[in-house]
Amino acid sequence: MLNDQQRLLVVDPGESSAVLNWLANHPGVQLDTILVTHHHADHTGGLSELVQATGARVFGPALEKLPVDHRPVAQGQTLSWADLTFQVIDVPGHTLGHVAYFAPVPGLPPLLFCGDTLFSAGCGRLFEGTPAQMLASLDLLAALPADTQVCCTHEYTLSNLKFALAVEPNNAALKAYASHCEQRRRQSLPTLPVALSTEWAINPFLRSRQAAVRQSIQQHWPQARDDVSAFAALRQWKNEFQ
Repeated sequence: MLNDQQRLLVVDPGESSAVLNWLANHPGVQLDTILVTHHHADHTGGLSELVQATGARVFGPALEKLPVDHRPVAQGQTLSWADLTFQVIDVPGHTLGHVAYFAPVPGLPPLLFCGDTLFSAGCGRLFEGTPAQMLASLDLLAALPADTQVCCTHEYTLSNLKFALAVEPNNAALKAYASHCEQRRRQSLPTLPVALSTEWAINPFLRSRQAAVRQSIQQHWPQARDDVSAFAALRQWKNEFQ
């Protein structure tokens, strides 16, 4: 959620109760905008009740059906809220129509709302798209500014880090980050958002072309020689990882 003391913006409301409770405790703030990255119920489950209660406008992927009327957005479009201008980025892979929203913030690091495409130390499962699509989508996100704050939707960081350490056990930055995140979770603190520069250093799905990651992949899938097949093998390894 973002608020400017008068208006509230919400991203991917899987349920309505948390937002409605927050609004009840901030009577001077009106929910006016909801951004949706993709159609899965854990990102859209609260839409109907929130729209009914507040009349908020909803922006969502042009290629996907949502449970409420929405303003369709796609690659290259922009939308404004408060003093922010969000750029829409098509990031198919997790779903075919998945989008992300990127906004420079005056005087602060940029924001990226990326749904289930990029997680800290991980990426989303390929429910509808192909490995080639997901790799291309992650390449687009990885090209954003280093200080971009990655605001993904799920706190999967510790489980993702367990897998990342299996892929790159000698990555010093990864080991330090894992220790940092474990400490935060012990204190019931979130690991998110995270700087994109951190993800460059620790996320195997952004590092699938790096020599150490590629070598680790080929130990499991010797036939994975090109970028796409190596990425596909890495994602399959994560799917099966215990």
